[in-house]
Amino acid sequence: MLDIKLIRKEPEVVQKRLRLKDPKIDLAPLIKADKEWQAITPKLENIRAEKNRLAKEVGFKKAKNEDSSKEIERMSALKTQEAELSKEQASLEETVKTLLSEYPNLPFSEVPFGTSAADNVEIHRFQEKKELGFLFKHHVELSDALGLFDFERGAKVSGRGFPIYNHVASKIELALWNLMLETHQKNGFHLRMMPLLVRPETMYASGQLPKFESQLFKLKDEDFHLYLIPTSEVPINSLYRDEILEEKELPLLLTSLTPCFRREAGAAGSNERGLIRTHQFYKVELFALTTPETSPNVHEKMIQSAHEILETLELHYRDMLLCSDDMSFAAAKTVDIEVWLHGQNRYYEVSSASNCSCYQARRSNIRYRKKDGALDFVHTLNASGLATSRLMVALLESNQKEDGSIHLPQKLAKRVGFEVIRADGTIT
Repeated sequence: MLDIKLIRKEPEVVQKRLRLKDPKIDLAPLIKADKEWQAITPKLENIRAEKNRLAKEVGFKKAKNEDSSKEIERMSALKTQEAELSKEQASLEETVKTLLSEYPNLPFSEVPFGTSAADNVEIHRFQEKKELGFLFKHHVELSDALGLFDFERGAKVSGRGFPIYNHVASKIELALWNLMLETHQKNGFHLRMMPLLVRPETMYASGQLPKFESQLFKLKDEDFHLYLIPTSEVPINSLYRDEILEEKELPLLLTSLTPCFRREAGAAGSNERGLIRTHQFYKVELFALTTPETSPNVHEKMIQSAHEILETLELHYRDMLLCSDDMSFAAAKTVDIEVWLHGQNRYYEVSSASNCSCYQARRSNIRYRKKDGALDFVHTLNASGLATSRLMVALLESNQKEDGSIHLPQKLAKRVGFEVIRADGTIT
């Protein structure tokens, strides 16, 4: 959530920066409601002061056995006015809060302006795309030949977008989870196992609600009103909601593995079939709470930890600094790490590393006490470390051989206990 004090002080500057993300953004409704809300405060103060004065007057008159009916009548009228104004103030306060929740975070100054993903800027790459030199297969074709995934039975059980991982694919997936969690813990991130169902206020705190309500799976009946998490960033962000941390505790570096649930999925028959875009997938999350001064360095630390995994897996990748239009709602700066997928003939994101500045912390009311005793909001950061579905695609498609087999990278092969997956179903 944005700082209302900053909007009051520099409305034109804030609106100009917000329009880098969305040119249609207009702060006028918020500014109007906020001014009306603020204008009620002195009116209430005057009424209460008048009531106090009259109460004293009534007391004096009663002590002298004098008539105080006019003062009592006036106090009754003031009480009615006070109640009406207090109700109006509460309504305007809720309006201001609602409007504030609908505005995205302000982009940092180093974020390039852009109107689409085409304006993102490549800032780093590891190795180059692997040239296979033969007519390669899409990962769905590899799966059909090697029995890796069962998309049809997954659809029978839960619907399209819920793939089943068969034995060999499951072993690879488990090995990837362990590799990621071990790497991140080595790099200073502490493991958390998080709930998969969360309350509406938890979704609101991370910026998912109200904007992304239609993209979420939810459970709502007479006993429960909960949401399935789209990423473990959501519950981790609320771990310290409404708390005050000490500066010496920061940065807090956390990692978690969970399934992620999202309603959006690629259209039937599109190139995004198979594992590219599903309703359920697994992801290792990196999350940090920092001081404003240390958040840029922690952002880089998260990116480097994700890099380490991709380099261990010998996968070509590139880092893209997202332009203003392509960033997420809550992000002030985002670097996407993308791998090349041969079957799609394009790069796909496997990690999105975002510095959300104090935006989520304001929604979550997470503050820290500085050494001088002053309170300030923390910065929150998140990154995929990594999303395994597209990572699996990259591993399968880039390591396939002309005979239809797949040769896993050496360090992954040691973890799963086999290196070669053959078309006849054998592994060695």
